[in-house]
Amino acid sequence: MAGNTFGQVFRVTTWGESHGPALGAVIDGCPPRLSLSAGDVQHELDRRRPGVQAHASSRREPDAVEILSGVFEGRTTGAPISLIVYNRDVRSQDYDALRDLFRPGHGDFTFQAKYGIRDHRGGGRASARETVARVAAGAVAQKVLDRENIQVTAYTLELGGVRAEKIDEALIWDNPFFCPDPEVVEAMAARVQEVKAQGDSLGGVVQVRVRGCPAGLGEPVFDKLDAALAQAVMSVGAVKGVEIGAGFAAARLLGSEDNDPLIPGGFASNHAGGILAGISNGDDIVVSAAVKPIPSISRKQQTVNLEGLPRVIRVGGRHDISAIPRIVPVILAMVRLTLTDFLLRQRANLWP
Repeated sequence: MAGNTFGQVFRVTTWGESHGPALGAVIDGCPPRLSLSAGDVQHELDRRRPGVQAHASSRREPDAVEILSGVFEGRTTGAPISLIVYNRDVRSQDYDALRDLFRPGHGDFTFQAKYGIRDHRGGGRASARETVARVAAGAVAQKVLDRENIQVTAYTLELGGVRAEKIDEALIWDNPFFCPDPEVVEAMAARVQEVKAQGDSLGGVVQVRVRGCPAGLGEPVFDKLDAALAQAVMSVGAVKGVEIGAGFAAARLLGSEDNDPLIPGGFASNHAGGILAGISNGDDIVVSAAVKPIPSISRKQQTVNLEGLPRVIRVGGRHDISAIPRIVPVILAMVRLTLTDFLLRQRANLWP
């Protein structure tokens, strides 16, 4: 199975399945002498782990990370960093009825078409459980970004049609939806309960903002920074669309409206989302991701079995009502990994 490694200089390989013994990541290319502890990584993992929010999956995983290599006396050594998280609350029997059925909206059908075999227990490698490794690696990447004073923030901009009207980043982690607008949190909660009672699920929008990124990261043709960010965020299973800056709204603007005037010290506006010609311009980088509804729902749906015969399916087990908010730290991690890789690539380009 190819496609499990991300990055060129800061390279991350993730491994493991939803119902296997463990998941993890191997990071190659991390600079030496960075302060790093299991606690640094655990802080990020705690934000995405299941069994915490009332509206999320009841699967209770401690997601306790162990650092197996690449760190000595609290500092990175330059050797590969290996991170492992053991699965502790696996109930594979919940998926026995799905052994011969394809779940609508999941990767069951496409995995079977590609490999001729699939792990029906929670989706195997295609499960959102895989993202625990991404978040762990993203915590390490942030250590590199910290050295350059680059801050990356992510939050829920919209959930089930309820949208944040103001952005107060100081309040993001103080509510169960990781929303920067406390005045809409109650409406989000009500929407979740309404849809949960219907046996259905919700989508939403996650936004990431990067401050302090220097101008000059990215390449002007195939390795554009915005293209790489889009690929990184789209690699997260539930994401179906990515916008940079004004995104699709730019298609409805005039050139005189969309252009960001240059003024002493920066730009007068930021429709470009901090990237011009595929290269960072020093302004805030703004990335928005459209997250589809969770496909595992208790309502009856049409499907087929392995023989292609029609069947009716109702998915049980322990599932989130929405990928939001647990996907927020995942998308945050992918932006961190991308920026770290491009930053180190740029440093290599400027090596005397």
